[in-house]
Amino acid sequence: MHLLATELFRADLKSRMTFRYGIAAMTEMPHVFLRVTCEFEDGRRQTGSAADNLPPKWFTKDPSRDFASEIDEMVRVIVHAQNVALAMNPAPSPFAFWRSLWDETGSWASANRIPPLLAHFGTSLVERAAIDAFCRSRGQTFASALRTNAFGIVLGDIHGELAGSAPCDWLPARPAGQLFARHTVGLSDPLSERDIAPSERLDDGLPQSLEESIAAYGLRHFKLKISKSNDLSRLKEIAAVLARSAPSDFLVSLDGNEGFESVAELAAFWDEVSREPALSEIRNRLLFIEQPFHRDIALTDPIGELSEAWPERPQIVIDESDAELSSLPRALKLGYAGTTHKNCKGVFKGVANACLMAYHKQRQPGRRWSFTGEDLVNIGPVALPQDLAVQSALGVTSVERNGHHYFAGLSFWPRSLQRQVLAHHPDLYRVSWDGWPTLRIEDGRLSAESVCAAPFGVGFEFRPEEIARPI
Repeated sequence: MHLLATELFRADLKSRMTFRYGIAAMTEMPHVFLRVTCEFEDGRRQTGSAADNLPPKWFTKDPSRDFASEIDEMVRVIVHAQNVALAMNPAPSPFAFWRSLWDETGSWASANRIPPLLAHFGTSLVERAAIDAFCRSRGQTFASALRTNAFGIVLGDIHGELAGSAPCDWLPARPAGQLFARHTVGLSDPLSERDIAPSERLDDGLPQSLEESIAAYGLRHFKLKISKSNDLSRLKEIAAVLARSAPSDFLVSLDGNEGFESVAELAAFWDEVSREPALSEIRNRLLFIEQPFHRDIALTDPIGELSEAWPERPQIVIDESDAELSSLPRALKLGYAGTTHKNCKGVFKGVANACLMAYHKQRQPGRRWSFTGEDLVNIGPVALPQDLAVQSALGVTSVERNGHHYFAGLSFWPRSLQRQVLAHHPDLYRVSWDGWPTLRIEDGRLSAESVCAAPFGVGFEFRPEEIARPI
């Protein structure tokens, strides 16, 4: 495969409600689309697309930086990845193409002191668009290409333990047709209607509070943002809402937002949770704690105390710290239970990580492991279906979804595009009271049937110039 051309587009979106994550509060955000043109060995040419948000304070968590400069830096790494990919020689497979791009980008990032999580955001966007082009050129779905290893993935090149094996040796024989939508409860999200001031009440037909969301979607899985600076009162309020409103089989994950500075500090927090009777259901229904430690210390030797001094700890996974190919093996050695998948961290990297987790589960079935799907306010028409296609193929069945909650469905895109989405993905989207598509979440679940049947998530040929401006 050979990359012939790239085109980058941008649209600026406003959220329907504020989303507080870590040290940022989101009210608006750029959304970018990348289209590539690839040529394959038989001379066929095919375009492919990818998309993502540009979220300040996630790829780099520096409180001294302003949002505009961080957005500019995200665009810079995308443009650099485009230029590197255009200059590369033809590659024998999509995997070889990605690996060359990953290595070249990594060297550039190291020389320019750009964090790898940020640098490879650009890599991943080009990778996703190239995967889309490849699948479309062959008329093959992502899951099928993964199962037959049409991508040419060499797992041993990433994790030595997997040498000689293929993705089909570790991943499910078929993608998951349904996934639980794990609903995010942000640090300032209203829990019930009484928490919503009259001036902040929305009138778009979508639920606003946690209680309303449970009633509207039948939610069963929840992701609760926590902060060491908060006492346990908010967590107790959330627990009370879940006890009276959620189905009896609900489950939760906790997101530490990199807020804890040591294992001892997290252990003390968990001890408080464990001693609070009102939080017993949160404790008993916990899936895992996500990225409690700042990325600067999360993979350092002192965190090895996780396995030595706190054997009864809950499952803890990395997220922002999963920036390099060596991150997951390092985390498992330190005592973490696993990692998360987001397409923005890399598709083939995520495939290799899912296979590595399956390898360890097979060899140590008595140890607790976790490989989970997380979200970055993911929205359609491209980013969300592509993410679901990968999550389903990797066997992830509980995926944090929050883009549909903080943005009003696909209301900001033209009606012509909305009609395409509804026509090709009627299981994933439904028509809102005002006529625009919004996610169809029923009994707490999302259907992935149509995205798994599409080449790479999106069931139609997408034209970004119709909805966004060129960069």
